[in-house]
Amino acid sequence: MKPSFLHTSKTESWRSWLFRTLMNWYPMYFGTGGKILFWAADHSELHVRLRLNPWTYNYVGTIFGGSMFAASDPFYMLMLLRSLGSDYVVWDKSAAIRFRKPGRSTLYAVLSVSADERERVKQEVLEKGETTREYLVRWVDKNGVVHAEITRQCYIASKTHYHAKKGERQAPRLKIKGMEL
Repeated sequence: MKPSFLHTSKTESWRSWLFRTLMNWYPMYFGTGGKILFWAADHSELHVRLRLNPWTYNYVGTIFGGSMFAASDPFYMLMLLRSLGSDYVVWDKSAAIRFRKPGRSTLYAVLSVSADERERVKQEVLEKGETTREYLVRWVDKNGVVHAEITRQCYIASKTHYHAKKGERQAPRLKIKGMEL
């Protein structure tokens, strides 16, 4: 049974359901032990579950911190990319984890980016060309007890600003029969 804090007024579309399903089977994500339970159609909310199992437990029998870290890794970047649109560049910039309590049972994380936050990001990018934002991921058990907090930092820029900024330092170095490497 789903914990009450996972109930939402948001809905999934068939596209967000398909994306969620494909992400759950993507080998790099599947290997984390995490499972995406819900992905809102507007990319504003996401629910993730992490169970204690042979793939996620550590030497002392609790959920491995690396599993918590990896199971929440790509989502703020993906949520922003998909909700802001193709005129933006989004990169994960850094992350830090703080352990509060050992995870001895299934943990959940609810990630969200509000419409107001998206508008603030767009406004700041419009004014400055780029911005860096911090987002907090909390891994909680079914009773809402926090076991770990992960601070994730995302870099967001307009494509024109980003390409002008990176300039030649990231230009392709090698050309082979029309391919640039």
